[in-house]
Amino acid sequence: MNHIQVIGSHNSYHIEAPKAERDLQSTFASGAVDLQYSHSALDVQLEHLHVRNLEIDVLADPDGGMFSQPLIRRLAGLGVPNDPALKQKGTKVLHIPDVDYHTSCSTLVSCLRVIKGWMDAHPDSVPLPIMMEFKTAEKLGERLGGAKVVPWNTELLDIVDEEIRSVFGASQLLVPDDVRRDGLTLEESILKHGWPDLDSARGRIFFLMDNGPVNDVRDAYIEGRPSLEGRVLFTNSAPGQDDCAFQKHNDPSTDANVDFIQAQVRANYWVRTRADEPLDTVLGHNCSTSRRDRALRSGAHVVSTDFPAFGMSARWGCDYAVRMEGEGARCNPVRGEGCGGERLEPEEYYR
Repeated sequence: MNHIQVIGSHNSYHIEAPKAERDLQSTFASGAVDLQYSHSALDVQLEHLHVRNLEIDVLADPDGGMFSQPLIRRLAGLGVPNDPALKQKGTKVLHIPDVDYHTSCSTLVSCLRVIKGWMDAHPDSVPLPIMMEFKTAEKLGERLGGAKVVPWNTELLDIVDEEIRSVFGASQLLVPDDVRRDGLTLEESILKHGWPDLDSARGRIFFLMDNGPVNDVRDAYIEGRPSLEGRVLFTNSAPGQDDCAFQKHNDPSTDANVDFIQAQVRANYWVRTRADEPLDTVLGHNCSTSRRDRALRSGAHVVSTDFPAFGMSARWGCDYAVRMEGEGARCNPVRGEGCGGERLEPEEYYR
C-alpha cells in the first residue's frame, strides 16, 4: 500500500465565507485572501474529482455550543447559524473559529459518515488516508467574546478515537496495531516489514495526525502508548521515535527537499507533501507548476492541493490543477516496484 501515490485536497471540508464576512476577515487573519476557496462535498471529491486523501481540521467541544455563534458573523450582522449540530457535544470541524468557519460538515462524526457512505459503495478503492489537524480557538477571539480556547488533552483525544470507531468498524479501519509486529516498535515494524499489501488494504481508511513531530497534541496522544498501542491515528513523528511511521514534509520546492522526501519514502515511511501554497503558487509565480511537479516527483504518498480540479483557479486568471490523468492513484514514482502500472482501482469507479 506504500507503493502508490494519491492526490489529496487541503482543508477538504472548507467553504468560502460570504462577502459580508470576507470584508471583515482581514481584521482578524493575516493573508485573508488565502481563505477564498471552496471544496465540493467530501463524497463528491471522492467520486467525481478522484481525490484519495482528505484533510479535516478538528476542535474539541466537550460541552457543545462552543462554535455555534461565530464572532465574525455577529460583527457582520448576520445572526446565528442555523445548525443544530453545533450545539451538540462532540468534536467539531472548521478552519478558524470565529473567523473562517463555513464547512460542508460541521461535526467529525457527520464528516466521517459522508466518507463511509462512499467507501461502502467502493469496497475495492485504494486505502484512504485522512489527515487530521487538531486545533484550538484563538486567544484574541476569546478576549473579544468568541469561542474559548480548549487545549487538547489525552481525554479529549480519546473521544476522537471513540468517534472514529463509532463510524468505522475494525474491518474497515487500518490502525497502528495492524502494522506493528510483535516485539518491535511501530517504527521498527515499518522499516523492517513495510506496510500491508495493497489488496489487503483496499476499502480501508486510516488516519494521519498533522500536528508534530514536536507538539503537545502528539505528546498527549502517545502518552503511555509509545508505539500507538490501541490508538487509531498514526502520528506525525521523526525518525528514531517509536511511533514514527508517518512524516509530513510540506515543502518540495528545492532539489534537496525532494531528495530528502524520496529517502524517507524508500525507507518505508508514509509521507505527505503539498503541491501549492494557497494562493501563492497560483498568484505569486505566474501560475507556475514547478512546485506541483516536484511534489509529484518526490514520491510522497499524498500530494495535497487546494486545486484538485481545473476551474478552481480560474478566478485568479490561471488554469492550474493537480491531477493524475483522471484516476485516483498511480504507482509511486519512487517505490512503485511490483505495482505493475496497471489500473489501481476498478474502471467503473471512473465512469
